[in-house]
Amino acid sequence: MISLEGFEPVAVSPHKQDPAWKHCQLFIKDQPNGVKAELKKCIYCGKVFQGGGINRLKSHLAGRKGNGPTCDQTPPDVRLSMLQSLDHGIAAFRHRKSQIVTNPHHSPSELDNSFAENGECKLMVGPDSNSLVNQEEDVGMSGNGVGLSGNLTNVPLEVDNSYRSNAAMHRSAGVPISNFSVNQEEDAGMSVDRRVRWRGGTSSADTGSGSVDGVTKLSNVSAPIPIAVGSAFSEDTQGRSTGFPNSYWLENEEEVGISNTNVSVRKRVRGESAVGAANAGTVNNNYEVKEVGNQQIHMAIGRFLYEIQAPLDVVKNSVYFQPMIDAIVSGGKGTIAPSYDDLRDWILKNAVGEVKSDIHQHMETWARTGCSLLVNQWSSEKGKTLLNFAVQCPEGTIYLKSVDASYFIFSPDALFEFLKEVVEEVGVGHVLQVITNTEEQFAVAGKRLMDTFPTLYWSPCGATSIDLILEDFGKVEWINSVIEQARSVTRFIYKHVVILNMMRRYTFGNDIVRLGVTRFATNFTTLKQMADLKFNLQSMVTSKEWMCCPYSKTPEGSAVLDILSNHSFWSACILVTHLTNPLLRVLRIVGSQKRAAMGYVFAGIYRAKETIKRELVKREEYMVYWDIIDYRWKKLWHLPLHAAGFYLNPKFFYSVKGDLHNEIISRMFDCIERLVPDIKIQDEVIKEINLYKNAVGDLGRNLAVRARDNLLPGEDLSL
Repeated sequence: MISLEGFEPVAVSPHKQDPAWKHCQLFIKDQPNGVKAELKKCIYCGKVFQGGGINRLKSHLAGRKGNGPTCDQTPPDVRLSMLQSLDHGIAAFRHRKSQIVTNPHHSPSELDNSFAENGECKLMVGPDSNSLVNQEEDVGMSGNGVGLSGNLTNVPLEVDNSYRSNAAMHRSAGVPISNFSVNQEEDAGMSVDRRVRWRGGTSSADTGSGSVDGVTKLSNVSAPIPIAVGSAFSEDTQGRSTGFPNSYWLENEEEVGISNTNVSVRKRVRGESAVGAANAGTVNNNYEVKEVGNQQIHMAIGRFLYEIQAPLDVVKNSVYFQPMIDAIVSGGKGTIAPSYDDLRDWILKNAVGEVKSDIHQHMETWARTGCSLLVNQWSSEKGKTLLNFAVQCPEGTIYLKSVDASYFIFSPDALFEFLKEVVEEVGVGHVLQVITNTEEQFAVAGKRLMDTFPTLYWSPCGATSIDLILEDFGKVEWINSVIEQARSVTRFIYKHVVILNMMRRYTFGNDIVRLGVTRFATNFTTLKQMADLKFNLQSMVTSKEWMCCPYSKTPEGSAVLDILSNHSFWSACILVTHLTNPLLRVLRIVGSQKRAAMGYVFAGIYRAKETIKRELVKREEYMVYWDIIDYRWKKLWHLPLHAAGFYLNPKFFYSVKGDLHNEIISRMFDCIERLVPDIKIQDEVIKEINLYKNAVGDLGRNLAVRARDNLLPGEDLSL
């Protein structure tokens, strides 16, 4: 593995225009001989490249084999961009190789002599003879964009002796080669009059004088057509004639679907080298045609979205956007858009029917697995306080309704009555818990709800509780000082466009401000991002570009330089990151749609406290943060549902060394007694818990043991 020891990160020069430079880090090292060693590091997988140029890194990002290892962590949009860049470079190379070469020193009679013997015959290809390629570029011949007519006496040509020998060979084989037909067919990216086919058939070219049965004779062409055939009809060094492809019926090409593909593809089918195709003047139009077509489609979509002033986030956020595109494509050409009346009538009715069907499917799940009632409070632009109600179950989350709670939001009694009404609407036997904010009025209403309905729990929002913990962490003096210093850096950088662009060049397009799940989480995710980009930011403020920037000479710029050069700031920043990372992870779990938060949150808080203890060691130091966590988490810590979620999660239960804490077991039994009022069912549950505790029967199988870490609790129990 290549080591980065002695190398220093540097910014990529703005003169490097290749798109791959945006996805790598550049490292430079001065060697004793005065030559600078250069390394490139992929920002996605960390692979380091020494030599090979930027194309090697581009192949790595594109996942194209043959030029070193490929990256399996490249984002799909970046991979597509790199593939397009590589294909465009190949097409450009082939285009340069196919430039028209005109040599006026050869007399036009050379071509006339080559074609003279077969007169009016059309080209017919037999299995033992060679055929000419079905594109003008294959033989180095291109039209001038006008109809072909008249005489060929003024055509400047370059024909070498190998071509004459090939012509003689075909005459001896009985293959007429004097005539060809001009088939003018319209193709994207190519003019109508430039399709020249070396085979008989009806031509769509000008059928005036000089054409017989739709076939334009070569002798009737008078327009000057500069042709280079030296490279196309040269002999192989091993004696194999490369003037014509191997014997293949042109009809066979159509049967295998390659008659209109690029020359490289056709030659691979015939077993020939693509290099020969490039030397023969091949131009790969497939990429260009596809790119032009996609651009037209994207422009049409963009114009529609711009005209109706739709938010552009719908492209990435709507789950129905790509299916809509796929449905239109599957309809093919001539697909008719829905009318105004259709959208108001049967389409709307069908859409409503689909939603009702989904809701009914979820409601069936409520009775089987239970559900949680989510109550979210927010304020509108007009200052009204609204409550959103949603129902969550393993099948998914369904929005129920919204109400204006401006007049009763601070009244526990009014909140209780309204929550009671919603619980009865969903079904008392279906609701396992009601989750609200942590404010006092919600706590009072929630406790009254538990007294009224003995089969459900009230629980404060876990995300809100963790956000309050992070808020209290930020009030600690030394942590607050670090946050304020980081805030001054971000304000200065994002205030000036010049500095912002400079920063993004040095960080390879990464921003130092990273939004978190909640308001106070953003402070700590930004600190983590700055710690990860420490060397990039230090390289920026010590660069010549920074020194020459007028903003760096201001008091704010000097303060930023002092902060980013201060070792104490970075040490404190890294320590804060270590202390808060476990809490940020719990916060992501709470908002996860994949896994149930119960159990994971319980274990996550415990691990966060253990991490803080390892980092600070001394009891008087880590107890400050433990007290903050316990104060904010006590409302959730004693909830039986969280203890039950931890107990019934095999990943955590079987990983505990020794006996579980008695408090966890006690809360587990509390949960059973409350949620399962039937005594007989309680007895059955206790028996099954004993089997679960000792991993008896199928729970002890190797397959079940492996599933403890791989499957979610609900999936594991359904096994």
